[in-house]
Amino acid sequence: MASFSFGAGNARKLAAIPLYAVGRLATLVIPRSRDEWVFGCGAGIGDGALALWDVVVAEGHTARWLVGSAREQADAAARGIPTVPKQSLRGLWRTARARVVVVTHGFGDVNRYAVSGAVVVQLWHGIPLKRIGLDSPETLRLPGLLERGRMPGASFARRLLAGMFRGAARRIRVLPAASHLVRGRLESAFALADDSVPVTGEPRVDVLSRGTPEDRRSAASTQLEQAIGPVEPGARVILYAPTWRDGAPDPAVPSDRDWELILRLLERYECVLVLRSHPLGAGDYQPPPETGRIRRLGSDLAPDVTPLLPGFDVLVTDYSSLAFDAALVPLPVVFLAPDLEDYAARRGFYGSYRDVAGADWATDWPDAVRQLESVLADPGERERRLERSRALSAQVHAFRDGGSASRVYRAILARLAAAPRRVEGHR
Repeated sequence: MASFSFGAGNARKLAAIPLYAVGRLATLVIPRSRDEWVFGCGAGIGDGALALWDVVVAEGHTARWLVGSAREQADAAARGIPTVPKQSLRGLWRTARARVVVVTHGFGDVNRYAVSGAVVVQLWHGIPLKRIGLDSPETLRLPGLLERGRMPGASFARRLLAGMFRGAARRIRVLPAASHLVRGRLESAFALADDSVPVTGEPRVDVLSRGTPEDRRSAASTQLEQAIGPVEPGARVILYAPTWRDGAPDPAVPSDRDWELILRLLERYECVLVLRSHPLGAGDYQPPPETGRIRRLGSDLAPDVTPLLPGFDVLVTDYSSLAFDAALVPLPVVFLAPDLEDYAARRGFYGSYRDVAGADWATDWPDAVRQLESVLADPGERERRLERSRALSAQVHAFRDGGSASRVYRAILARLAAAPRRVEGHR
């Protein structure tokens, strides 16, 4: 069962308008400090926020991480990261005092009511293939009967949401882009000017470019086994990562027959399949019991899957931005898109799906299993898909040197130098 939908989320935003107003008044009277940073991440202690955190702290800045759960607090403590509960009065105060606010998903990564007036850095959480922000009708979807037009006020509510989204986006001062191609998508989605979207590369994928391929493979395999348990030597590991369906059921959940086909493939080629459902909406995946060939890798086990990618041998996905991340490894990718027409009509893509997946995506699990078998059994087919990933990486990644977090940091300093300040020295 999905845990979130845009309709429900937007209903909460509309209900919280008075709190936004109170928060705005608070930020008008609370002066921001000269050099305090706060960080938050919708996926936990990781992603681009953690990569940038390491640079910021190494440069001597005062920084705190705003957390929303005991798990996040424990993960931060293990890394020596000072934390504040984001929904507390302290979280409100620290966000209101911060000169720089760093998020990866939205303002709810920190205390959303105290962001106004800060230099906001939105790192985002992947190169968009599906349309996002103002480019997607999903962003402004209303709950229940309002969305279906059966209650008065739907058009007003949608205009109000659009105004809130644009107002929030205008607060973003730095939104890093992986390349000029991606920059255009982000500018459009967030209605931002060029100078707010520098092409720096994504801090979140620096880990996929540092060290040697052998070192990255070894480190990722070790972390992966810590999360899912030991994998027999020589076994190939397949990652299946379906994307979020905006609160709707996942149409790619395998049937009993599909599970039989998948399991036979795994046994024949001595593989392990790792299931990575999107944190916001997990499908009802019930693999055959008592098999070590299929493991789960939920966000409870690994909040950030990016560092683990070099530990896999094949990726199976649909519309996930992981395809762009995997291109940096690179990994061969099998695309499984059983609802392409409906998804394109509901969400839309930047460019066409064929641009990323080629012309041979699978439409059901039997087809996906056949394609996986070709990748596992035929070195030529594996190399063909690796070359497709390399070509995709060249299109969307301007940098592959592990230095994107440092470039983003320098872009923030430049923005700070140009931004007017209403601050005081006391922290």
